[in-house]
Amino acid sequence: MNEKMFNVGKIVNTHGIRGEVKVLRISDFEERFFVGETLFLVMENKQPIQLEISSHRTHKGFELITFKGFDNINDVEHFKGSYLKINEDQLTDLDEDEYYYHEIIGCAVYTNNEENIGTVKEILSPGANDVWVVKQEKGKDLLIPYIDDVVQKIDIETKKVVINPIEGLLD
Repeated sequence: MNEKMFNVGKIVNTHGIRGEVKVLRISDFEERFFVGETLFLVMENKQPIQLEISSHRTHKGFELITFKGFDNINDVEHFKGSYLKINEDQLTDLDEDEYYYHEIIGCAVYTNNEENIGTVKEILSPGANDVWVVKQEKGKDLLIPYIDDVVQKIDIETKKVVINPIEGLLD
């Protein structure tokens, strides 16, 4: 399977004895875990396994899921630590000015004066807004809040982001 795949969750543990797994969601789209949806289980050094969700519930900030044909703890015990992914065809169309993380990560960041700041290497979601971690050529990583006052332009085609560095942002 040579398709590009994207993380939507990580299996952190089993739950009970009936094949339920505890999943840390890495997606803003809860509907990825609804009954009947297809996910791919990706374990280290193995081919992805296509799975169909047969039950889903949310419990204490985690998604508790069972998969069709896996109804015993012994069937899913070895899934721990593995990622659940979707393929490119399963991506949801976004509204204008909305982006997937994978579209932003790797973008070059420039000030509105065309000064190259660095490259987005990671996106954090601490609360009210996302924070982009920008790796600089020299020096420590910068934290750029994804807010309208700071992020002025995003061009996914050219992988370029333009920011307005408010006071103290680049210190």
